[in-house]
Amino acid sequence: MKAIVYTKYGPPGVLQLKEVDKPAPKKNEVLVKVVASSINSWDYDLLEAKGFLSRLLSGWFKPKHQILGADIAGVAEAVGENVKTFKPGDEVFGDIAGAGFGGFAEYVSVPERLLARKSAAMSFEQSAALPQAGLLMLQGLRYKNPLQPGQHLLINGAGGGVGTLALQYAKSMGCEVSCVDKKIKHELLHSLGADHLIDYTEEDYTRNGRQYDYILDVTAHRTIADYKRALKPGGVFSMIGGSMGGLLFKLVFFGPLISKMSGKRLGLMGYRPDRDDLEELNRLVEKGKVKPVIDRVFSLHQTADAFHYFGKGEFKGKIVISL
Repeated sequence: MKAIVYTKYGPPGVLQLKEVDKPAPKKNEVLVKVVASSINSWDYDLLEAKGFLSRLLSGWFKPKHQILGADIAGVAEAVGENVKTFKPGDEVFGDIAGAGFGGFAEYVSVPERLLARKSAAMSFEQSAALPQAGLLMLQGLRYKNPLQPGQHLLINGAGGGVGTLALQYAKSMGCEVSCVDKKIKHELLHSLGADHLIDYTEEDYTRNGRQYDYILDVTAHRTIADYKRALKPGGVFSMIGGSMGGLLFKLVFFGPLISKMSGKRLGLMGYRPDRDDLEELNRLVEKGKVKPVIDRVFSLHQTADAFHYFGKGEFKGKIVISL
């Protein structure tokens, strides 16, 4: 089968289209013929592996898992003898990062627990854009104290996959939403219902004098004091991406104490792939409450180009790889 392989860390140019062995499903696995996949920041981080955590997860000197790709949508071709939920021919989707990635390939063998049935209301490309971003969105907005109707939500990094879904979800609840991102993404965010737009190159949302009930930060890199200042009493700050340095350490080790002392809940959201949440994402799409935003679709042999485009940071929503 064809797959996008990398054997050393570096820029997108290290990605190569190669012929590799087709996997066989183990007892609890589903062999999926991949129809579409999408790029997440985790893929890009593991490609470059510049940080300590990236090397810790992927291997100090070379990649442990040589095929990237966490989000997939496709068709079950075969199932292991212990698989109960799926049968050959079922259309499925899911985030397979917990099973070693592998989505940028024609086939991947995946633990049954990481998959859910794909909704007929979505194309394969839309389903591939949904798993990780959608799960981060749902779980991020339920961190500590779930977002409530009528509250004021701020989304930092709003123009990507997570942010565009969170914006739609919050507006469906009747929330007021402020979105922070590059000005090039503001038109899209306005069309999705954003009430307030902030260009982070011109304004720091933690220093503009406003406060929010809930902050969902995809690219967090400021100090805990900054985030406390931007929260209303009883507010929640949910970090789902960003700094892998001092801020991460402080939120993990001191966040609970600071939250208890201040009455403002600050922390790093603990992400977990969950079939129930995947099925809820299906329902949200079917009810018209959210729709994955796709910027561009690339073919498998254009995957390196897709990563180049991702690295520029100007994409809106998700970048999809179609097989």
